[in-house]
Amino acid sequence: MDTAMSETKKKNTKKAPRAKSNGKKTCTVEGCKRAYRAKGFCFFHHAKWRAGEFESRPARYKTCSKPDCKKKVVGHGLCQDHFDAWTKSRKKNQGKAEAAAPAAS
Repeated sequence: MDTAMSETKKKNTKKAPRAKSNGKKTCTVEGCKRAYRAKGFCFFHHAKWRAGEFESRPARYKTCSKPDCKKKVVGHGLCQDHFDAWTKSRKKNQGKAEAAAPAAS
């Protein structure tokens, strides 16, 4: 029974992805000595880059134009949350304009 548990533990342990270039290249981030993985980064910094967490490097995708929001752009330069809020406010304003138009005549 102990051998069965030890075998399952071995299967479930995660390791860092194998380095490309057989460890000849290193990460381009200053002070990092991990092996190169992709886009000039090690596996750790590549994941951060994909999440848009690097200030000094260009993001993987276009980010939301709202301050301190680094989510992926969906439309009109906004992330899904800000885009939904924008469309709701726009619909609300259109309803007010339509209600005011007949009253003016």
